[in-house]
Amino acid sequence: MNLICFDLEGPLAPQDNAYELMKLLPDGGKIFEVISRYDDLLTLEGREDYEPGDTLALITPFLARHGIKEKQIAAMGLEAKLTPGASELASRLKSRGWQIFCISTSYEQYALGITQRLGIPAQNVACTSFPLEQISLLLSQDDFTLLERAEQQFITFTPQLDDTRIKQVLDHFYWQELPRTSSGRIITKIKPVGGKRKLEALEDFATKAGKPLSHWIAVGDSITDFKMLQAVDKVGGLAIAFNANEYALPHCTISLASTSLDDLWIALKAWEKGKRQAVELAVKEKERVGGQGDREHFHWLAETKDISHPLEIHGRIRRLVREEAAKLG
Repeated sequence: MNLICFDLEGPLAPQDNAYELMKLLPDGGKIFEVISRYDDLLTLEGREDYEPGDTLALITPFLARHGIKEKQIAAMGLEAKLTPGASELASRLKSRGWQIFCISTSYEQYALGITQRLGIPAQNVACTSFPLEQISLLLSQDDFTLLERAEQQFITFTPQLDDTRIKQVLDHFYWQELPRTSSGRIITKIKPVGGKRKLEALEDFATKAGKPLSHWIAVGDSITDFKMLQAVDKVGGLAIAFNANEYALPHCTISLASTSLDDLWIALKAWEKGKRQAVELAVKEKERVGGQGDREHFHWLAETKDISHPLEIHGRIRRLVREEAAKLG
């Protein structure tokens, strides 16, 4: 039995759902970019009890304040673009008896809409539980005032250029001011499935399937995936970076930069024949030949220390496929 687990945003769908939701708010896109950068900074700092992807908890009070509804999130999942080649690859794998899983930081209303369209069973999906309307009832007038002030301040920052100020101001807001309000309780109720929680979800799927991680393929692209990818690669499974950024690439066995996810079949077909050893031969041959335009740029990354060349190609194609979402960590 062949087992593959995809991250959702990037490999299966190009948009960042939280980013798109925040764009429904006045200046929401700008606010989200600042909070997303803060998420990167907390992750890189190694803050205790914080996981990459916890952005989805940090933005919840703002979504609640502006009256975003769960049905809006669900509608996005049913209407959002799929990554080119995702449907074709999912159909191909199912026809050959593969078991397909998805572990996503995305809110459940969005993730289940996307995975349903790709024919991935709900029991094979792990994502972030998000009872937004129930949570919204916790907000008080004091919260509205505090959140409005925070929004006005956040939009004055530029990610990376103002990292020191972002860290200082958002640290004070999230860990000192907010905990004294109802919104502070909101954040503690949301546990996004990112970082260590993605790895825990994969280990849970592996236990239920009766197959250790060495039998698994994991596909990811960003900072929320690196712990899962690292764990799979370390035990001899196949960790794949697809149109990935600098946070995911160093932890993978192989990478693919392409405008079509279906190009991944080249490596997956090799896995069917001879697992990791066969994949190494196939990927190194593709690496020797080179990609074709914006397709089939494979790299063997295991034991590779210098990822500058793959990173350059991934950056270019990531921008093509993911557009605005490409700049997020």
